[in-house]
Amino acid sequence: MKRIMVTGALGQIGSDLVTVLRQSYGTDAVLATDIRLTDHEVAKSGPFQVLDVTDGAAFYQTAHDFRADAIIHLAALLSAKAEADPILAWQLNMGGLLNGLETARTLASQFFTPSSIAAFGATTPRQGTPQDTLQRPATIYGVSKVSGELLCDYYFHKYGVDTRGLRFPGLISHSAPPGGGTTDYAVDMYWSAVHSGSYASYIAQGTYLDMMYMPDAIRAIIQLMEADGSKLKHRNAFNVTAMSVDPEAIAASIRRHVPEFVLRYEIDPVRQRIAEEWPDSIDTSSAREEWGFDVQYDLDRMTDDMISKLTQKLREDRAKIG
Repeated sequence: MKRIMVTGALGQIGSDLVTVLRQSYGTDAVLATDIRLTDHEVAKSGPFQVLDVTDGAAFYQTAHDFRADAIIHLAALLSAKAEADPILAWQLNMGGLLNGLETARTLASQFFTPSSIAAFGATTPRQGTPQDTLQRPATIYGVSKVSGELLCDYYFHKYGVDTRGLRFPGLISHSAPPGGGTTDYAVDMYWSAVHSGSYASYIAQGTYLDMMYMPDAIRAIIQLMEADGSKLKHRNAFNVTAMSVDPEAIAASIRRHVPEFVLRYEIDPVRQRIAEEWPDSIDTSSAREEWGFDVQYDLDRMTDDMISKLTQKLREDRAKIG
């Protein structure tokens, strides 16, 4: 990668990814795009352009004018929000993806888009979920992710587009607030622990889901994009994860820093149903064997960093007010 265009750059992944990419490849070599313009640091710290990814002509023109040799396509509607508006979710998630792939085909650009554990379903093996397995999701988000994996494979085999992807678990970050995903309860729990000392989980006790800390996710994206393509057997999309946890496990880790932290439950039936259809733990052996995937953060190390960063952010916010 030399000149990289990122869509959905103001979202949970994009906020951190653009910063790291600019540090690694140079500020002017990374174009951040999003459908909205804000005073976010990503929009102020380097090239930025407003882009609606459902506009195919605009997608192509933006990448063409920037001379992008790699497109990292992150723009999408996440699981819970997608269930609330499935038509919009399909139009954005699949329409935007198709426009990105067509742009990459025309410009001969490398192309990355994330998949998700949402691509699995109730009939998928829940423990040690294999790389290649039955995928019958019951949510529009999951359906769009399975369709996206297949479409990316198609563009690789049909047109030779260098497509790559990761099946992300729940991603936890201190940089951006929760974005509407089912696994975002974990992010919300850390924010609430620092701000109020209590949290009402919409996911039930004992519901285990795969999670990963954002620095590991960002490193995995870059590592995969820089990997030797001739050694990749799967491309779209590799299972990756760092830990399998339930709300009680995260709360116990938080209490090492906030002993008085209170966790209670107010179950959201929609998101609980979604969570129960996803794996408890997934097998990452293909990613490890084909391009050396590994992680640096377990639950407690992630918690240490999250609490430290969020506490510092709270102090800074209070200082601005005071």
